[in-house]
Amino acid sequence: MNTTEELRCELDHTDRRTLALIESLTDAQLDVPYHRGINPPIWELGHSAFFYEYFLLRKLGHAEPRMPGYDEIWDSFEIQHRNRWQDDVIPSKETAFDYYHRVLDETRKRLQVEELDPQEHYLCHYCIVHQNMHIESLIWARQTLGYPAPPSMISGAQHHAGPDPGGDAQVPGSTYAIGMPANSPEFATRMFSFDNERPGFETGVEPFAISKTLVSNREFLAFVKDGGYQSPEVWSYGGRWWLQEEGPAHPLYWREKKKDTWELRRFDQWIALPLDAPVLHVSYWEAEAFCNWADRRLPTEYEWEAAARGTKGTLFPWGDEMDPTRADLDVEEMGSANVDAFPASATPSGCLQMIGTAWEWTSNQYLPYPGFEVDIYPYMSTLQFGDHKTTKGGSCATSSCLIRSSYRQAYSPGRRDVFTGIRTCAK
Repeated sequence: MNTTEELRCELDHTDRRTLALIESLTDAQLDVPYHRGINPPIWELGHSAFFYEYFLLRKLGHAEPRMPGYDEIWDSFEIQHRNRWQDDVIPSKETAFDYYHRVLDETRKRLQVEELDPQEHYLCHYCIVHQNMHIESLIWARQTLGYPAPPSMISGAQHHAGPDPGGDAQVPGSTYAIGMPANSPEFATRMFSFDNERPGFETGVEPFAISKTLVSNREFLAFVKDGGYQSPEVWSYGGRWWLQEEGPAHPLYWREKKKDTWELRRFDQWIALPLDAPVLHVSYWEAEAFCNWADRRLPTEYEWEAAARGTKGTLFPWGDEMDPTRADLDVEEMGSANVDAFPASATPSGCLQMIGTAWEWTSNQYLPYPGFEVDIYPYMSTLQFGDHKTTKGGSCATSSCLIRSSYRQAYSPGRRDVFTGIRTCAK
């Protein structure tokens, strides 16, 4: 989003995607039951609008609130998670839609200029990608609740693998760029980033071997069949505690319909387990246990980024320009392609699908980089520091306007509802 015109186009695109996700649900489906891992869609709508209103219309435009007294309701760090379901707290669907449309229309008016100054451009960019983060939340909410697939899903496309897609890629020891610069003159456009990616730095990484592909359902099924969930020796202390609390015997959306016949729930449909597609919806503890069982390990965050960016430190595995056709992004194929698909996504060392498909667990706690400074929204990163794990790469539900190799996301190690998967390293 390097120009004002690109901002306008992305805002319109984001608006259409958001509305399609919500308007494709019935009123009964919008009245979602309480769940600790999701938000009600109507609250997601109001929260997205609040971001534009607060930072663009009020902070920059010095306008008055559009819904006086509702800041605490739409601000995710003011309203308790459970209270987002209360009918006497959250406004009606009609009121929320009216608020959303008014704010988005006024935002469009602010963009009807030839060029924005860098700070305003940055704030517009920030608000748009923030809304795209909530598009991803809406997608995993549909999966969590067993609702119909998003209207944009077109799974089934063929992406043939290149030569020798399997095995390990050898990543040479070298100095690698990590994160994004804190003071780039292009901070609002090409070098946009969140505060958790800054300030970027260089670090030495020892040579290592990392799997060219994500762990497939076939590989993870072997772990399940071998009694992996019943083998305490492959689980860490934290993993054993989680295992005792949650009691799983397989990934969250799997079931054994009959002996040795496995199915996967993809939104509201049970399908035959696609053995060569990537395993999704696994917790950090499951990923760690699988690695121990396979005599492998998870990559560190720095190893992952070194493998994805190479020594040239490009923004994406294939270069410095986003090309969404190279990856499983934007809620289209939703992890339905095989792990050796998307040969055009290959990193310099030959790894596939390091952007899109699945958020990939790393072994690192989610911590700030040295010199970290809080950005405009103080809670975007800080509340997760210390007790979450770092994931990288984005997923099939991630928007292409949001992701880059430096982007980091934080999830609690026990979460399985998001689109998380596994890439392993040799010990």
